[in-house]
Amino acid sequence: MMGPGVEEPSFFSHHTSSFLDLMELHRAEQLPWNRVDEAGTEPLEIPHGTTVLAAAFPGGVVMAGDRRATSGNMIVNRELEKVAVADEFSLIAYAGAVGIAVELIRLFRFELQHYEKVQGRTLSTSGKANRLASMVRANLPAATMGMAALPLYAAYDEAEGRGRIFSYDVGGGPFEEGDFHALGSGSVFARGALKKLYRPDLTESELARACVEALYDAADDDTATGGPDTIRHIYPVLTVATAEGARRYTDEEAAAVARTVVDARLANPLGPTAG
Repeated sequence: MMGPGVEEPSFFSHHTSSFLDLMELHRAEQLPWNRVDEAGTEPLEIPHGTTVLAAAFPGGVVMAGDRRATSGNMIVNRELEKVAVADEFSLIAYAGAVGIAVELIRLFRFELQHYEKVQGRTLSTSGKANRLASMVRANLPAATMGMAALPLYAAYDEAEGRGRIFSYDVGGGPFEEGDFHALGSGSVFARGALKKLYRPDLTESELARACVEALYDAADDDTATGGPDTIRHIYPVLTVATAEGARRYTDEEAAAVARTVVDARLANPLGPTAG
């Protein structure tokens, strides 16, 4: 309640469970897709992040990403984090324009928190995927100007007791994927590796290694994807969502998985084979 004689802020009168809707009504100029210079007509040379992937196992889902950001043929960042925990049971990653993507992830987190505070309960996994789709759709005008940012969303679905993965196109999607999916310039190589290494019965630790193997193969053939850097101690980001919740692997845990992959490649540069 406001004190006597104090005018209630206008946004208090809008009872919506969508934080994005409130932003559109009251601070539309602060949304990332509304801050793009409309005078520009040529694609911009801006930092882009790749490659990210997600894969399901019987207890949940693992999501991983390399750390490199590029602009044209230049490496502009070697330690970019493209994978994050979205809420208690879900994960999000991105490929594409870094600035737009980082703000999109931040808005998505606020969207989930706002809904829970207003409604007193969390959105379903499908509901979260659809809310993210609306944000991607809103960025379409900016995407046509070279500011495309696409998310990869994964979650442990409490109602169904399994991990689920969703991808998006620039129009919003969403598309529910099967056992695994990859996004970014190195995705074709990462998916190819996972086709050989993936099994539905993999444990979390086995799947985490398979994901790093896939990122290693992507880095081997795609210059925009960075592999494990043992000199600088830069390793892929690994996250997992299970019935116990979502968490990011510690730097030490991720480094241990990556070093296992690198050590094995010293003896076999082409990596493990199917079977």
